[in-house]
Amino acid sequence: MSAVKKRVWPKVENIFEQQLTKSTVFLNKDIISAHYIPEKLPFREKQIGEVTQGLGAVANNAKPNNFFIYGKTGTGKTSTVKHVLEQLDDFVSKRNLPVSSCYVNSRSHPSKYKVLLKALRSFYPEKDFLGYSASFVYEKLLSFANENAAHLILVLDEIDKIKDVDELMYSLSRGNDELTSGSITIIGISNNLTFKEKLDPRTKSSLCEREMVFDPYNATELQKILQERCDKAFKEDSVTPGAISLAAALAAQESGDARTAVMLMQRAGEIADMDETMIVDDVKVEKAKASVEEEIILSMISTLPQQQQLVLYAISQLSLSTHGFTKVNGEVEKGVMFSGEIFEAYLQLAKKFDVRTITSRWFRQYINELEMYGLILVTSSGKGVKGQTRLIKLGFDAGKIKSALEKELMKAF
Repeated sequence: MSAVKKRVWPKVENIFEQQLTKSTVFLNKDIISAHYIPEKLPFREKQIGEVTQGLGAVANNAKPNNFFIYGKTGTGKTSTVKHVLEQLDDFVSKRNLPVSSCYVNSRSHPSKYKVLLKALRSFYPEKDFLGYSASFVYEKLLSFANENAAHLILVLDEIDKIKDVDELMYSLSRGNDELTSGSITIIGISNNLTFKEKLDPRTKSSLCEREMVFDPYNATELQKILQERCDKAFKEDSVTPGAISLAAALAAQESGDARTAVMLMQRAGEIADMDETMIVDDVKVEKAKASVEEEIILSMISTLPQQQQLVLYAISQLSLSTHGFTKVNGEVEKGVMFSGEIFEAYLQLAKKFDVRTITSRWFRQYINELEMYGLILVTSSGKGVKGQTRLIKLGFDAGKIKSALEKELMKAF
């Protein structure tokens, strides 16, 4: 009886091994990532100088200035502060100066207690203070500064996301009065241009010792930023000048957001890899725009102030209803609503979430900003409508925006 031969299956190459052998337009993909902070920040030299000067007091063992920095998303606020702090950390380590800094993303730590806990963990990395009372954490932070004669610099990014920010700022300001040595300095960063106006006067005076506004980048500046990134991120001659010009122009039209421009180029490179064309041109950038637009919009929504999120939530809710605007000829245009009914829907949502309501003046301001961001379309009611009002329509998929806002609002309440 003959032996049964064992069938030998051909060895299949690991799918990740296959990825390594594929051609790519990228030289270093991380450099064209929105999270990458370059060594040099073009067109932010003035701002770097101002922050450096404000923090320079630590060289003479004195308390630096508090800063309040605001501007739209993608204007280089966080990158500038992180760049200066990296330089400061290098400077103080070489001279053995008692200076410690801590970066806090306030969206992830949206309360006084969470901010103080995050700071304390960075200064005592070997210890865990979770579960201790807020007063203990606060006193421990002060004792660290006192015992080490240390100047502590707390960077609170998206500071407007902190629910009890007035209480936090008051405590830290009072803490400086209690310290016999060392100090606590705050650098507040916000995408909300009007956030400062809502602060308690005491908070405003303590936080806003020095203020800076970061203006959006224009198309020429974005083109220069992209060119420098692309030279290092992509292989030589794989990116056409037209691709960079188009990505810069599209980002400038949206809001002057450098992150949008970078995302467009990264996605265009990924499309070139999938097509195996090895060239990133303006056609790839156009395709990239369609694929990243939703990601950009949802990212933008997460950075909006809480009250503005409620206004947009009211618009998305009404857009999903059987609601519409009846024209003079009797036709109904779905998804179109009056600003007055949006304000009423907003008031109901504010009551539901138990937050104070904004005035009609602030409501109009938020509507204008949402239109500027391209999230909504606004037109005058015109003839055939009693009175003069504005007609508003959501610029993107109402269901996706409503879902994204619900996630953000649930985090806050």
